[in-house]
Amino acid sequence: MWRLVVGLLLAGLLVLAQAAEVSRHELPAEARTTLQLIDQGGPFPFARDGVVFGNYERVLPASRRGYYHEYTVATPGARNRGARRIIAGRQGERYYTNDHYRTFRRISE
Repeated sequence: MWRLVVGLLLAGLLVLAQAAEVSRHELPAEARTTLQLIDQGGPFPFARDGVVFGNYERVLPASRRGYYHEYTVATPGARNRGARRIIAGRQGERYYTNDHYRTFRRISE
């Protein structure tokens, strides 16, 4: 019985881990544009693009201050920067949030 429970728990964790990723091609067009600008080093349309992301929510892997930087993903119709961001780590990892840092999905190629 315990093996069944452990198996179900592991299967559930695997589903959650897979759900925590999104491919570049599944992102909205505006996010793909932001990724392209990050790859090119800019220029960025928003003044706060490239600022240090503090990871205060502690949702991303723990790292020293300055490791992560945030970039705005334009939201059509929004009067401000909206809630969508891409967070870039120094080792090339990237994360997408569409709910202003509540949840993140790692971007895969």
